[in-house]
Amino acid sequence: MTAALHVVPAPPPVPGHLILDQVHDFVTRFSVFPHEHCAPMLALWYAHTWAADAFYITPRLILSSPEPGSGKTRVLEIAQHLTRQPEMTAGGSAAALVRMVAAGPITVLMDEVDTVFGSGGAGNEEVRGMLNLGYKRTATIPKTKGDPASGFTVERLPIFAPTALAGLAGRMPDTITTRAITIHLRRRRHDETVEPYREAKVIRQALPIREALSAWMTEIGERLVEAEPHMPAGVDDRPAEIWEPLLAIADEAGGHWPDTARAACTHFVFNQKNTPSLGVRLLADLRALFTETRTDRMHSAEIITRLRALDDAPWSDLGGKPLDAQRLARELSSYQVAPLTFQHEGRNGKGYVTYPTTTQVEQVGLADAWARYLTATDNQFGDKGEL
Repeated sequence: MTAALHVVPAPPPVPGHLILDQVHDFVTRFSVFPHEHCAPMLALWYAHTWAADAFYITPRLILSSPEPGSGKTRVLEIAQHLTRQPEMTAGGSAAALVRMVAAGPITVLMDEVDTVFGSGGAGNEEVRGMLNLGYKRTATIPKTKGDPASGFTVERLPIFAPTALAGLAGRMPDTITTRAITIHLRRRRHDETVEPYREAKVIRQALPIREALSAWMTEIGERLVEAEPHMPAGVDDRPAEIWEPLLAIADEAGGHWPDTARAACTHFVFNQKNTPSLGVRLLADLRALFTETRTDRMHSAEIITRLRALDDAPWSDLGGKPLDAQRLARELSSYQVAPLTFQHEGRNGKGYVTYPTTTQVEQVGLADAWARYLTATDNQFGDKGEL
């Protein structure tokens, strides 16, 4: 008589909210973050790497700090144990990165990006272009192959891959930061402690979390394709695009995660300390100036005098020269704003208005540029100006 086999039932799957809790708790053992929203965001970002193909975009993750020794590399080291097919790198040529991504799927963890882009983030245009375009799933880079004898063919290489970038503040191109969620890390105080990184121990302890995360994301992957998570108030356009994958995962996780994720989204979107472009800074200073003086027009000479007098503003020294009327006109022309000749306070002269005139069809006025390129505020000029 054959003894019956005793089959041990498989343990039930770990709920998504508990898995994300485990990821959150694991990363906080090794890093001190500047605020409470960092670790939840990282947990969601790590999770999204396992199902990146379910989404149209993959948000870039930026780890920035004003000085070395602020914990950027440690965050990447821990990310190696919680992301899908991590590739830790310190840069490389655009061609090498493209080939590496095309052979994926991988998660790129790039350290020392300040050496890649240089001061001001203006170097290495090929790598920058790849990182800019590669946050969308349909992005490819064409490469030719073959030889003159047999002929050439075009090979379209996919460049879509989750990517985390760590480097010193001020070295990241603006075109990448606008596609990213950024953590501004700081050095730990003497009274802030973290666990030391012991690779063998971390690998052993992270493995069950990693496996649970992988299994859960595989289970919900098809549902994520159709997900349309609602956004917190005021989050739209590119910020909404960036946060959609993370909020979709939070909704699938349940528990406190839908609320926690949206609190993190609101914080990062509305408290992100990105340096604006020179043109956006000019528009913002002009809006503040026109609001303060409560006027709908101002001559260029007065604008320049007031802008140069602003504290902590660049207008008194732009590459060794102060702002003048020609530079002011050139900067504003990018926003379809041009100077007009009008009378103001008893004097004729060239200057700028908040609203267009009926005689200048192409002159849209400063208010239009403010509405398009600055955050929404109550308009201080309710009635259309007339010249």
